Amino acid sequence: MSTSRIGFFIACLVLAAVIVGVDQYTKLVAYDVLLGQKPVVILPIFQFGLALNEGAAFGFLSSAGGWQRTFFVGLAAVFSVVLLFWIWREHRRNTWLSIGLALVLGGAIGNMIDRVLAGFVIDFLVFHYKTWYFPAFNVADVAITIGAIMLILDTFFSFEKPYPH
Repeated sequence: MSTSRIGFFIACLVLAAVIVGVDQYTKLVAYDVLLGQKPVVILPIFQFGLALNEGAAFGFLSSAGGWQRTFFVGLAAVFSVVLLFWIWREHRRNTWLSIGLALVLGGAIGNMIDRVLAGFVIDFLVFHYKTWYFPAFNVADVAITIGAIMLILDTFFSFEKPYPH
């Protein structure tokens, strides 16, 4: 295997680590600044507002009694290992897919860290229109969403390059 492809695999891991770092830093700042405060309006449709999510996406299972924390941490840990192996397998032939997987990996680890350390995920980005509010989210969620879109696009448009013979 060429050194440049190993370098690309490492770059994917660095991308995931950067996502984790930015995610954790922004959550720490949001928690410190927004705890006990009213949401901070940035635009008529966007604000910073603290939401502590004990569930999954959109608060799914948030009132399940506590077992969901262990479940989601375990699921994220297993999923992260699968993503690492998937990136390793694909990094030689599919740059687009590998970057998408790295984004999902970074987001999954970022949210998993919250669950392990605090028992909930810190969300603070809120879009709304009048009285309709989209569920609060964070940098990890943005990375997961972008990565998932990249995976879907790769499925439909097959950005993969054939193995050289």
